[in-house]
Amino acid sequence: MRATVIHGPNDIRIEEVPDPKIQRPTDAVVRVVNACICGSDLWAYRGVAAREAGQRIGHEFLGIVEEVGSEVSDFKAGDFVVAPFVWSDGTCDFCREGLHTSCPEGGFWGQVGYDGGQGEAVRVPYADGTLVQLPKAAASDEKLLPGLLALSDVMSTGHHAAVSARVRPGATVAVVGDGAVGLCGVLAAHRLGAGRIIALGRHQARTDIARKFGATDVVAERGEAAIEAVKELTGGQGAHAVLEAVGTEDSMRTAISIARDGGAVGYVGVPHGGSAGVDIAQMFGRNISLNGGVAPARAYIPELLPDVLSGAIDPGLVFDRTVDLAGVPDGYRAMDERTALKVRIGF
Repeated sequence: MRATVIHGPNDIRIEEVPDPKIQRPTDAVVRVVNACICGSDLWAYRGVAAREAGQRIGHEFLGIVEEVGSEVSDFKAGDFVVAPFVWSDGTCDFCREGLHTSCPEGGFWGQVGYDGGQGEAVRVPYADGTLVQLPKAAASDEKLLPGLLALSDVMSTGHHAAVSARVRPGATVAVVGDGAVGLCGVLAAHRLGAGRIIALGRHQARTDIARKFGATDVVAERGEAAIEAVKELTGGQGAHAVLEAVGTEDSMRTAISIARDGGAVGYVGVPHGGSAGVDIAQMFGRNISLNGGVAPARAYIPELLPDVLSGAIDPGLVFDRTVDLAGVPDGYRAMDERTALKVRIGF
């Protein structure tokens, strides 16, 4: 089969690789219908995150089950499924508590020795604990596929930020970051009943989506200017809940600074730059909480799925370009150059 492989910075290739096969009785083999490129993939593409030459890449996909191992009971050939960006056994203490990302048997697609999501098929470890069933008819619904694909990571991650920041009905929410996760954070906050949502972003095509998702205000400034703008919008108090979806020192400093006293920051941006943006003394004196981390998408997908299927939310709007597998290298370049927000891969 063909799959996306990374060989080094700015070196993404489509290569022939061995077909996936059942290796353990809990495995499934899934033929990929849709996949996508994530903003976090760009850290490897830029050489910031280390990868071995020839390593697979990609962690978001929808597909059709082709084969299952002898101990898989919840799925059969022909089922349409979504895979969260981490696999998990579904039975350990952490999985039972909804923290599938801490499963001792779990792992990330594309890690050394495992298939990545940007390929024609994927071996799925612990299929029963990982995959989520989708309606079979949705596999051919081009209007629905992008929204379902977003559940594998960005919508679930945006929701995790909102939950971690304690978004509640009527709250004032600020979202730092206008990438796909930040935009889905806006949508998640709106879904949870936020009364006012301030989106921090400077790219109009993205902030236009933020407004469609429920943002009531847009702040284009950065740094101290952004902090002052949010405070002005909130009568000097700041936001009850702040969603941090970038992962840099500056973004974290901004997020904490625009939180209202007694408020909370939900951080989901993959950290780059250490913890220098976290001022514990500032947080202590103002009773600001900091929660978040890697989103347990497997716990959230069943909750979010009905709203995607009904059309109540459409996170698929974050996809602004679709390519075939051969076009994936160009898709990486487009996202790196910010000429695309998020690239979907059709098979």
